[in-house]
Amino acid sequence: MTGLGFDVVVITDWALPDLLSRVEAVLASDRRVAVQHRNPGVGDRLFTEQAKALAAVCARHHAPLFVNGRLEVALLTQAHLHLPATGLRAIDVRPALPTGRLLSAAVHSMTEAQPVDLALVSPVFAPGSKPFDTRPVLGVTGFETLAAQLPCPAFALGGLSAATAGSLRHAAGLAVISEVVHADSPPDALAKLRGAWHAA
Repeated sequence: MTGLGFDVVVITDWALPDLLSRVEAVLASDRRVAVQHRNPGVGDRLFTEQAKALAAVCARHHAPLFVNGRLEVALLTQAHLHLPATGLRAIDVRPALPTGRLLSAAVHSMTEAQPVDLALVSPVFAPGSKPFDTRPVLGVTGFETLAAQLPCPAFALGGLSAATAGSLRHAAGLAVISEVVHADSPPDALAKLRGAWHAA
């Protein structure tokens, strides 16, 4: 455990019509999980409605919720905030966040490092949720090298599965999308992922 109270971040995919029930099943099965609300390209109203629905699910299970990129929605839903690499800067948003709210940030290289509470470092492996992503993968060595330079816990993101998680024994945590929420049984998929990671 990282000291944050969670060591896995499950990121949403709103293309799934039953996403909320899938997230609820995961949170009911594992109390060491945070959720990140991500839905790029949708309007503010829908994004906010989805955030409120997720916030209700997370509240039932006392799970942290991060909102991707939209400070005003994070404030409206009393959520933590995740900063995309090209989004707002930690130095600008930190003063607007109430005490106790966490900041996470996307990091692909040290040029993107920010003073945050945790970093989602990617892509470690080829991401299943972004088949057209042409960025070179970091691999295990690249992830470990970057993570060692960051002043905060580094969560591995990108192409994680039960087959690859075991090689990430130095990761402070894992962040996943398709491997969990797209699975036939999201709780079972998470348990297998966590088991492979911890077995390392």
